[in-house]
Amino acid sequence: MARFQTFDDSTSPSQGPDRIAKLRAELARRGYEGFIVPRADEHQGEYVPKSAERLAWLTGFTGSAGTAVILQREAALVVDGRYTVQAAEQVDTSVITPVQMAETSAEDWIATHLPAGTTLAYDPWLHTSDGLKRLEQAVTRAGGSLAPVDINLVDVIWVDRPALPQAPVRPHPGQYAGEDAPSKLERIRKKMTEAKVDALVISDPHNLAWSFNLRGGDVGHTPLPLGYAIIPCEGPARLFFDPAKITNEAGDAVGDLAEFVPISGFQAALEELGESGRKVRIDSATGSVALIRRIEGAGGKVDVGADPISLMKAVKNKAEIAGSRTAHHRDGIAVARFLTWLDREAPKGKLTEIDAVEALEAFRIETGALKNISFPSISGAGPNAALPHYRVTSSSNRPIEINQIFLIDSGAQYEDGTTDITRTVVVGEPTPEMKDRFTRVLQGHIAIARAVFPKGTTGAQIDSFARKPLWEAGLDFDHGTGHGIGSYLSVHEGPQRIAKTGTTPLEIGMMLSNEPGYYKPGAYGIRIENLILVEGRTIPGGDREMLGFETLTFSPIDLRLVEPSIMTADEIAWLDDYHAKVRERLAAELAPETRAWLEQATRPIG
Repeated sequence: MARFQTFDDSTSPSQGPDRIAKLRAELARRGYEGFIVPRADEHQGEYVPKSAERLAWLTGFTGSAGTAVILQREAALVVDGRYTVQAAEQVDTSVITPVQMAETSAEDWIATHLPAGTTLAYDPWLHTSDGLKRLEQAVTRAGGSLAPVDINLVDVIWVDRPALPQAPVRPHPGQYAGEDAPSKLERIRKKMTEAKVDALVISDPHNLAWSFNLRGGDVGHTPLPLGYAIIPCEGPARLFFDPAKITNEAGDAVGDLAEFVPISGFQAALEELGESGRKVRIDSATGSVALIRRIEGAGGKVDVGADPISLMKAVKNKAEIAGSRTAHHRDGIAVARFLTWLDREAPKGKLTEIDAVEALEAFRIETGALKNISFPSISGAGPNAALPHYRVTSSSNRPIEINQIFLIDSGAQYEDGTTDITRTVVVGEPTPEMKDRFTRVLQGHIAIARAVFPKGTTGAQIDSFARKPLWEAGLDFDHGTGHGIGSYLSVHEGPQRIAKTGTTPLEIGMMLSNEPGYYKPGAYGIRIENLILVEGRTIPGGDREMLGFETLTFSPIDLRLVEPSIMTADEIAWLDDYHAKVRERLAAELAPETRAWLEQATRPIG
């Protein structure tokens, strides 16, 4: 039995028709043609509380990204390539049409489907300024109009909507944070002065948590306290939370640095900012239109731009880096024990995807330091491994069969660090095609791990390194190569990423994932993921400041799936060296059976 995740089918395609019919009736009553339902909360978060799971409740789709547009006679669910198969399986396609974002964006769909002369409604708390501009352009192209609503129309019909979360807000110890809150606020205010703004509204709970060294538990698997903050250039900051969430420890830790204010007073505080005439920075990524309008409506000046905290948080300090190394060492031991168990039990033919999830979680719990998992484990056997963001449920649970690939993507939340690792293994004998595809993914992984690049390089500039071996065989994958990662915060953290959209220059101290993959629908999927840390590199004779990556994750890569004949000598040397480090770091703390398994699993192939 898993402690931190469940396998219930929380939604069903059958729920969509009735709920969409009720939403349409509510739209008609208010004189609207349609309503847009993004998969977001008031903070534009990827991970949201149950009370904000409006898209899942309405349609049945449970993915972490997607947008539904409900019109009176038709409806669309726009998703990216990760969720194409899942969307088609989870919604009633006679009522909702799944649409691939790569082919048609939500805005393009609106532009071609919204009847001229009609009105599309939206919730201003769930859209950013840039997002609203795109919506306005789409509606204009359709010849319609756009109207904000005072209450989310899904909430009107969601009679048993869960209550807002009230997890306790607690301090994050200084030994793990590595910098106290007064020092962070001083740096934040310096950035505000440089940007010539008088106040900063923190709408991203990750940034709030980092700035004041606080943690919570308002969303699943991420220690987030949901709330807002206002930081003026001078004077104490104000933190806006439900009073029921504030612990004495949090109050003592914050002290005179900030005043805790009930969340019910937040909108009045925004109006005060507006009336003061001060220039207020609103985060372009997470600040909703509702915040902007409240300030501007009171006569204030809004400066929409990047929250400077995001980049500050992305660059880890010495304590956070040390904590991450410790967390990865601890996690590596748990994963090695799991892989030993899997190698022993899977060939017996009695394991399922859920069995694997429960076993890995149990090994992590036995570390004595696990606070939570960092996201629901992706445990895919055979064709389920071809779904990049597959979530196993009681009804989808497959046996782990002989001569099939099994993929498990999982992570842990420890107080000293957040982990994320994917391993793909074969049970029995792989086909030559499986070995070829796995080795090409491995070559891409190695290319990122060995990359050396000048300061100022972005993730977009090195993303193709991971794809080149696949491209040479006419193959590719439809997700980014790497995402940023938080320090006992979100497993997905920006602005840094290795992807076509990764426009933020990489800096020393940033942590990212390195996870190329390959997916053959209906057959198998492959992904190899380690976490990496940006570090400085010295190149003899070079005249530029250069950067590279330190690998943080240490766990065997399945040699049964490796085809050495298509690898270069340098690639083989990297793999042998990596496996030598895995043995060196983990072996001494493993039981004899696991140590023997590890020696074999990390044997040199060069």
